[in-house]
Amino acid sequence: MSETVSKPAGSKPKGIDPRGPRFAASITAVLLIVATFLSLVGNATAGALPALTFAERAADPGFLLLLVIALLFLWSVLSPRTAPWGVLYRRVVQPRLAPPTELEDPRPPRFAQGVGLFVTAVGLILHLACVPWALPIAAAMAFVAAFLNSAFGLCLGCQLYLLLQRTGVIGRAATA
Repeated sequence: MSETVSKPAGSKPKGIDPRGPRFAASITAVLLIVATFLSLVGNATAGALPALTFAERAADPGFLLLLVIALLFLWSVLSPRTAPWGVLYRRVVQPRLAPPTELEDPRPPRFAQGVGLFVTAVGLILHLACVPWALPIAAAMAFVAAFLNSAFGLCLGCQLYLLLQRTGVIGRAATA
């Protein structure tokens, strides 16, 4: 997540630089494609997965990398201002760019991080529960979403947020 752009003192920030979440999605996509590969060559797809101990399943390199990615998603949900990719963007990349032409609401990208956390957590839990292919499928699903965001600016989690907002499920207070 990127840092909010501030207005004059006493008023709330308008939004975030939309290039920040795309930058974070780029790094995340690279990590997720590596996690997908590692889970495909590890024990996540092996027919012997149920015969492995819990510790052996947890020591799979694909599992460990996807666990780190899930923790990064969690960090982005709980504290977007201190999340590593956002800090890297604000300190290294953003100063070299022109100011953003428009800002975006920070709630949809934060919700998207939560969706990424959910998808990866389900894959991790199912892997530990001996479900073959759960790990590479979860990593691949998260990779597709991160890639679409980084390459084309299409944030699937943001779109889901907006859909849920339009239907009144989240994010919108009742109006008179």
